Formats: sequence, C-alpha cells, structure tokens
Amino acid sequence: MGWAGVRRLPEPAAAALGRGIADTLWRQRGRGVRQLEANLARVVPGASRERLMRLSRAGMRSYLRYWMESFRLPAWREHHIRDSVHIHDLHRLTDGIASDRGVILALPHLANWDLAGAYVTTALKTPFSTVVERLKPESLFDRFVAYREGLGMEVLPHSGGGAFGTLARRLRDGGLVCLVADRDLSASGTEVTFFGERTRMPAGPALLAQQTGAMLLPVTLWYEESPRLEGRVYPPVEVPAHGTRAEKAAVMTQSVADAFAEGIAEHPEDWHMLQRLWLSDFAEPGADDRAERAAPARNTAEDRSAEGASAKNTTAGSENAAEKDTFGKGPAGNDTGRRDAASGEGREA
Repeated sequence: MGWAGVRRLPEPAAAALGRGIADTLWRQRGRGVRQLEANLARVVPGASRERLMRLSRAGMRSYLRYWMESFRLPAWREHHIRDSVHIHDLHRLTDGIASDRGVILALPHLANWDLAGAYVTTALKTPFSTVVERLKPESLFDRFVAYREGLGMEVLPHSGGGAFGTLARRLRDGGLVCLVADRDLSASGTEVTFFGERTRMPAGPALLAQQTGAMLLPVTLWYEESPRLEGRVYPPVEVPAHGTRAEKAAVMTQSVADAFAEGIAEHPEDWHMLQRLWLSDFAEPGADDRAERAAPARNTAEDRSAEGASAKNTTAGSENAAEKDTFGKGPAGNDTGRRDAASGEGREA
C-alpha cells in the first residue's frame, strides 16, 4: 500500500495501520530502533527498563503517526489542519511576521513538522522556505518537493551551495524560513552540549540571523493523546553583542540546543532521532554496534526503527527519502555527516 492507498483509508483505519506497523517494527529491533533507545537513555537518565520500553513503543507509534498523517495531509481541508494544531506562545511568531524583520524557525525532529508547516501556511496564511537534500532517484525528490510545495512551502535543494543565499534574500524581504536543525555531524557543524554530552548542530540558523537581522525562534512540537498536535514557540535567540561571527553563532546555537533539550525532555517519545547523534558514538571503536550494547547497559528498552519490511511495503520508499531529508522534514538524516544549507555552506558575503 502506497501514499494514495493510505490517503484513501478512513482516519481510524489509517491510525490503526500506523500503530500496527509501529508495533511490528518495535518488536523487530532493527539498528535504528536500537540507536533510538540509546539516544533516549541520555534524554531520560536513570530510567528503568520498563519505562524505557514504554517510551520506545510510544516513540515508534509517534514516528508512524507522523507518516500516516503526512501521507494523508494533502487531502485535509483547511479547517481540519487548523483544528488539529495548537501552538503555545504563537504571538512570538505572528509578531515577528508582522514586523517584516524576517523570521527563522528552528525545529528538532519532534512529532509532525509537516503538519506544523501546513498550519503556518493555512491558519497564518504565511508561506515559508525550507531546504532538503536532493534525493536519488530524481523522481523521488520531485515527488517530495511537489508534496511540500502543495502545502505552501518553497523547497530548496541544498546541493550546489546556493540555498543559504536564497534563504538570506527571503529573510531580507521579511519572509519566513523553517529549518529542522538538531543534527549536523559534518565538519561545519557547531559543537554544543546536549543532555550533558557533546554533539554538533547546524550553525546556519544563527548565521542567517546574524547576516540578515532576522528573528531566530526555536520551536518544539509534541502529540497529545487526542488527534491534536501541540507546539511551543520559544523566546527569540538574540545575537551576542561581542565576539567573532563564529563565536556568536556558537553561543546562539547552544541556546537553540537548550530549547530543543527542554522540549525533548518533556516529550521524549515524540523525538524521531533514529541515528547516531553524540560525538562519543563515533569516537568509540565499533560505534555502529554501540546502540545495541547501550540498550542493556543503560537499561534501555525495546525497539524503534523504520527498517522493517512491513513498513517499507506500506510507506512505499518514504523512509529512504526521509533519512536524507535533513532540513525539509522527515526523521533524522543518516550517519554520513553531510554538509547542508542550514550549516552555512555556500553563504553569501
């Protein structure tokens, strides 16, 4: 069953399908599931095995809920989108939009960022720009671009180094830019402390804010037990008064990471981070197997991956696209540590 098939299902049937696939993947304990559990062990230190098992299963259900909703989202009416989302402290975003200063929203891989984007374009009547990695085959990339453009997003491929400059121009014109920005393991990523350990996150949001004067707002999302998506807009991340461009970006990126950590700690089951994130995971010999070792060592739980055959048959190749969709939407990228527009590659002078 592909996108069209899921879209035609009644909503209760689609939700049940997603839960069934999630539970199957949870039991299969693929590599992504094991890595997610190792990640959760940092988010919830000292959690019992039973609690981590509950989080793990809930996390897989959250992940498949994202996909079921995303497949069906193009068919939703505007009132359905508006009624399905509630954003706390939304005034911070609407005030920024009204100021014509330009606004950058930085989000982690929490809950359903596609639905949040659709809410912005429908309820707020505000289009925005985002960045995705160009996919192979080209037809798959074109399909994802068409899907998101149909939701009112301008989708820019980050290959070629021109996306940063385009985003800067949009912001100078008072536009809105949205970037999923909780992982950048390339050499251009900025080191931050995240749940007590070092990792890298993209400096692009901070560099764009410095260069254009745009407002930088962290945002976190989560699911309620009801069909509604909740979100919170955090206070603006200010540009420090002193320091080099890189030093200012480092301080700002740490502030973004701190906001992300707050939201993830409150709703760990909605963080769709199925890949290695912390630098220590790469520094150790045999890091690929660390997630499997970490589960019993940290009393972590049972599984959470999108690698099972049943999900691949249902999502019709969506996972491969999502793993590469670093700054458009989709679960966290792969382990290659690629560079991207949000990290500041190809930035304008």
